[in-house]
Amino acid sequence: MNDRPDPRDLRRRAEAWLAQDPDPVTAAELRAILESGDEAALAGRFGARLEFGTAGLRGELGAGPNRMNRVTVMRAAAGLAARLRDAAASPSPGSGVVIGYDARHGSERFALDTAAVVTGAGLPAWLLPRPLPTPVLAFAVRHLGAAAGVMVTASHNPPRDNGYKVYWGDGAQIVPPLDAEISAAIDAVGRVDGLPLGADWTVLGDEIVEAYLDALSGLPLGAARDVRTVYTPLHGVGRDVLLRAFARGGFPEPAVVPEQADPDPDFPTVAFPNPEEPGAMDLALALAARTGADLVIANDPDADRCAVAVPDPAAGSGWRQLTGDEVGGLLAEHVLRHTGGADRLVVTTIVSSSLLSVIAGARDARSAETLTGFKWIMKAGAPADRIVFGYEEALGYSVGGDGGVIVHDKDGIGAALAVAALAAEAAREGRSLTDLLDEQARRYGLHATAQLSVRVTDLALIGAAMARLREAPPAELAGRAVERVDDLALGADGLPPTDGLRFRLAAGASGGPARVVVRPSGTEPKLKCYLEVVRPVPADGDVAAARTAARADLDALRDALAAVLALPGA
Repeated sequence: MNDRPDPRDLRRRAEAWLAQDPDPVTAAELRAILESGDEAALAGRFGARLEFGTAGLRGELGAGPNRMNRVTVMRAAAGLAARLRDAAASPSPGSGVVIGYDARHGSERFALDTAAVVTGAGLPAWLLPRPLPTPVLAFAVRHLGAAAGVMVTASHNPPRDNGYKVYWGDGAQIVPPLDAEISAAIDAVGRVDGLPLGADWTVLGDEIVEAYLDALSGLPLGAARDVRTVYTPLHGVGRDVLLRAFARGGFPEPAVVPEQADPDPDFPTVAFPNPEEPGAMDLALALAARTGADLVIANDPDADRCAVAVPDPAAGSGWRQLTGDEVGGLLAEHVLRHTGGADRLVVTTIVSSSLLSVIAGARDARSAETLTGFKWIMKAGAPADRIVFGYEEALGYSVGGDGGVIVHDKDGIGAALAVAALAAEAAREGRSLTDLLDEQARRYGLHATAQLSVRVTDLALIGAAMARLREAPPAELAGRAVERVDDLALGADGLPPTDGLRFRLAAGASGGPARVVVRPSGTEPKLKCYLEVVRPVPADGDVAAARTAARADLDALRDALAAVLALPGA
């Protein structure tokens, strides 16, 4: 059976697209492809399309439905507006859309197109005044009483990508069935050159940033302020807002990495603009070493993630980059120590460390686990629960105080403030963040986590690997018996179905259990595997030795899993 697209059909689709494309750049790109007869290029752009889901849209810039471009964005905006009009028979100020954008290629243009389509559909629209962090947009949705929000960003993806993230009126990212309903409305949109376009949207002023910064004053920041920080926005939009947040909170001004200080959509100093990637924080660590800093903080380009590094003489570089789970555990305990109430809820995901539930139990708070993504974290619990902290291992944190979380999404600015406050508080007591981590290991057991991430060029390899694991799951990994296999596609522990597998492993020689979760990435061509081992540590035990042993356990698990996956690059 030949499932290759018909070149004549591809050409017809491309010509129809070209006739409605308002962008001279992508129109010229498509015209050149048509003139060259490049069937592979046509198939790459018109043989599939970007699917609208709970992550909205994200993909490479270029012409065609399988790329991010003005036609794709206008169709998405029209579908969103149609879904909102279905929900409100008559438009009102509360039925509008607030729109934000970062400094990536095309972001401002896509935001303006969204505003034009939304107002053309008869709905109010508010546009953020300039490229700003994603958490400002998420905050603005609730602050303005909007029905929805749009953030034009591809977060930490490569420079050639952009994306379109949709929020609902609660300030959180959309979840099913909204994604399917909006997707169906997008499918019903005709040619974009026939859409009515408005021009009467409201461009917000700096008061929206001021309101966000005022809200951050509700974080548990304590009284200590003596901390020297190096900061990098990784060529993104976080710098100005973060510096204002630190100044407003009374913290010393962070030293900003000059080579990465200004927004630059080409991200020239990093291979991937993601602080999790090896080398991304090298310039920040070098500046910290030269200046004698106490703390290094990095945001990703849209400033919704926060990475942390601290001095560590035992590390080869003299600095230790903390994992998302380590920062999550520290911030969770910090928040629970500074808040009260039986309704407190802390939330993380099924791929993050199980430590959070242990901390919550010790602090008389409730905990919950969700599917991956902040869209699920912010939906956790019962209506009476007060979410005071949420995090995911991929450096995403939402920090709150007595009034609950400030932003219903990842907030790299608020998290940076809270980390600085925690570091200053510890220093005043003669301790460091690494000391706090050691104390947690002795109190709760050492919960060590790691990842195996396999990037592929052929997405079919990921599907095949998942199918093999389902058909013949391993009986053991690294000498540990697999005691239970949960197929997350069938739903587990009351969670919605998702493509993933969870393996619970027997205790090792240390007496602690282990866990492995395998799932395809929702935003990148990767298969991601999340590993955890737990090692009990006596109250007077050697935590450094326990960490060394845990790393060996994780390395053995990683090697065993790579052999089972049998993927190139694993």
